[in-house]
Amino acid sequence: MMLHISGVLTKAQVAQCRQVLDAAQWIDGNVTSGQQSAHAKRNQQLPEGSPAARAAGDAIQDALGRHPLFFSAALPLKVFPPLFNRYAGGDAFGTHVDNAIRQLRGTDFRIRSDLSATLFLEAPEAYDGGELCVEDTFGVHRTKLPAGDMVLYPASSLHRVAPVTRGVRVASFFWIQSMVRDDSARALLFQLDGDVQRLAAEKGSNDPVVVSLTGVYHNLLRRWAQA
Repeated sequence: MMLHISGVLTKAQVAQCRQVLDAAQWIDGNVTSGQQSAHAKRNQQLPEGSPAARAAGDAIQDALGRHPLFFSAALPLKVFPPLFNRYAGGDAFGTHVDNAIRQLRGTDFRIRSDLSATLFLEAPEAYDGGELCVEDTFGVHRTKLPAGDMVLYPASSLHRVAPVTRGVRVASFFWIQSMVRDDSARALLFQLDGDVQRLAAEKGSNDPVVVSLTGVYHNLLRRWAQA
């Protein structure tokens, strides 16, 4: 399941993050590449754990914690601290799949990457190219979102970033280990949660059908969750 999550960061929050990021020192993006992606990747990245990455990453994690749609869709157990990349002058990232396990350098913190996330930090009209292209059984989905918006997709997907031919593409990327490992089960729970919320808004949270369906949701979550 791919999902566009709007307004993770406000315009003011995007501006604050960019002020921090634009003043930071960037390095070759291959510092976080696996063996496969190192041959396909050409971009710049902030060093993991740098003061700028920590400051901007903390702001993003705080915003995610307040975003109900993110929680409903991802059912997060662990979130890898956000990383940041920059593409310009023909930079691109060829087709690859993300590593199944991500470990934070110098620590014992690691996650299973169930979901990948890209949070856009530059207005789409400010650069040409740079679309995130995600492949699934229905074909290739090309995504280029407003600054502050995020796309969430299965980390098992083949994906790439198209060459940036004008301007600069700046984004945050990170991974989520979900309480519900299976993507299809997570998608069913997301659909059910949305339907229950809409029904509750129409009939009230104490309506017998709403109460019953809420119970179904939590019982399915209880069956599938690994918390």
